[in-house]
Amino acid sequence: MVLLLLLHTPVSQSALRVLRPPFDLSAFPRLITRLWKRKAAEAAITDNHSATKDSVARSQAATRPPPRKSARKTNLDSPGIAELNPATDLTSVVSGVLTVRGKEGPDLVTPASTTMESDDDFMSVASSADDFLDTQANFGDDFDGGFSKDKDIVATSRKPYEVEYKVLNPDDIDREQTRQINEVSSILSLPPESSAILLRYGRWNREKLIEGYMDHPEETLEEAGLGTNFEGTPKTEVIPGFVCEICCEDDNNLETYAMRCGHRFCVDCYRHYLAQKIRGEGEAARIECPGDGCNMIVDSKSLGLLVTPDLKDRYYTLLQRTYVDDKENLKWCPAPNCEYAVDCAVKQRDLRRIVPTVQCSCKHHFCFGCTLNDHQPAPCQLVKMWLKKCEDDSETANWISANTKECPRCHSTIEKNGGCNHMTCRKCKHEFCWMCMGLWSEHGTSWYNCNRYEEKSGSEARTAQAKSRASLERYLHYYNRYANHEQSAKLDKDLYLKTEKKMTSLQSQSGLSWIEVQFLDTASQALQQCRQTLKWTYAFAYYLARNNLTEIFEDNQKDLELAVENLSEMFEKPVPELANLKVDILDKTAYCNKRRVILLSDTAENLKNGEWSFNVDW
Repeated sequence: MVLLLLLHTPVSQSALRVLRPPFDLSAFPRLITRLWKRKAAEAAITDNHSATKDSVARSQAATRPPPRKSARKTNLDSPGIAELNPATDLTSVVSGVLTVRGKEGPDLVTPASTTMESDDDFMSVASSADDFLDTQANFGDDFDGGFSKDKDIVATSRKPYEVEYKVLNPDDIDREQTRQINEVSSILSLPPESSAILLRYGRWNREKLIEGYMDHPEETLEEAGLGTNFEGTPKTEVIPGFVCEICCEDDNNLETYAMRCGHRFCVDCYRHYLAQKIRGEGEAARIECPGDGCNMIVDSKSLGLLVTPDLKDRYYTLLQRTYVDDKENLKWCPAPNCEYAVDCAVKQRDLRRIVPTVQCSCKHHFCFGCTLNDHQPAPCQLVKMWLKKCEDDSETANWISANTKECPRCHSTIEKNGGCNHMTCRKCKHEFCWMCMGLWSEHGTSWYNCNRYEEKSGSEARTAQAKSRASLERYLHYYNRYANHEQSAKLDKDLYLKTEKKMTSLQSQSGLSWIEVQFLDTASQALQQCRQTLKWTYAFAYYLARNNLTEIFEDNQKDLELAVENLSEMFEKPVPELANLKVDILDKTAYCNKRRVILLSDTAENLKNGEWSFNVDW
């Protein structure tokens, strides 16, 4: 009882029973913890109660009609808010709100609809201030009770087939290069131009470079083409009696230049050498000293003294390209004349589980893994296998295998061009039966009705031919549909180029505004995108092994294909009819996009989880 008097806290009969003989000593720690939490909750509610009471009353008075009289008596002026007496009513909360002040941030008004009649309820129901304090203690000072700020509530959701990436323009790339160069320069206490050479030598792997430099500084500098002497400022000089080793000029007024390695040449020869390296060979990152056997790299400060401004611009453009090529997480957009790069964290080892399609600022969609055009849902390796299969002569050989046979003696390829089964090889004059591949002399007079189908060699030949024919038919099934959607996509693209004229014509004929006819442009883009996806679904399906997931995939494929054909047919209607079909076109466009998302999401999820089985090793 001394403990309870010190805490100044009323206790229920159930709590007092713990203190009566015989004493349950194991309950003491738990009881002390509960009472202490209860005391803390009372203090928090007491401090916050008066301010919250006024604010809640003002906000509810502004949004609700005048309160009706209720049979239940409350001590608050605002309806629906229960007056809490810290001494007695902490655990008796009527339907309303419970205001709790956290360690940081504004007061939280939380629903409190649970009625608790005793301290036993207070100890057991998980809606009390104790539970809130427990939760807050577990999460620390950053806990927000589930009420995140606006920026957290509006979280960007990414679909299963999408990846996180960032498009960089040339200025962004330059800033990133400069930032990394300055960081390394500050850490290693080297000039920025020397740090840049070090980073290019280490392919911009900063951590590995710094580690190597700290372990073996002189060796790292020598291998990078820097040397260990960083004193002096590069400048041109006139040295009387100097003879250039390249052009053998010995004019006393000859302007010369030498890097820290000491190999001196005339400025004209140096300029011609640098121009050949930059313009002729496209080299910038590793331009070595023209001295024989010298591997010292020409830095940007030295080059700036010797070349013209246009050649300097070309030099920095090549450095920028080298930077992107050296970084695993950066790829140039493959679209013609596009100067943007894409930053994506997908690694090469992840390309078996994901197809990282990105969109450049120039609107070009491409795969970050292989830089080919968007080929979702097929992974990069399967795409390469499919393209090789379509381009090389493997299918020609397959056709030959399916439609011809080999001579049993000399193995020459023979095509049957008549109805007779009696074949004579033109090369070795061997006579055999086309049906069973056996010797024709063993057939007697049964020239046209071969009954020797159980001969081993003939059975094997027929089995091999049947397999080849089945393989060819399967390939042609998928290839024909792949090629059909590829051709349709090209036609849709041609139609897209004419869309603007169609939109202008529709605008003049129907009286619609330019914004109102944009539905044609939206439909055209959806058609191209969906056909691109459909095209690669057939390449993907060719390598799939049959299972239950394959059935679902084919159903999604069928639904998307049907939706695309319906939209394509409607899109090609005459211009006067398009105005009346606007709602239908918009609906079918949205449906096509929805079916595409469903197909890609399902395929990507299964690919990521390793659910697909393939009939090839890749």
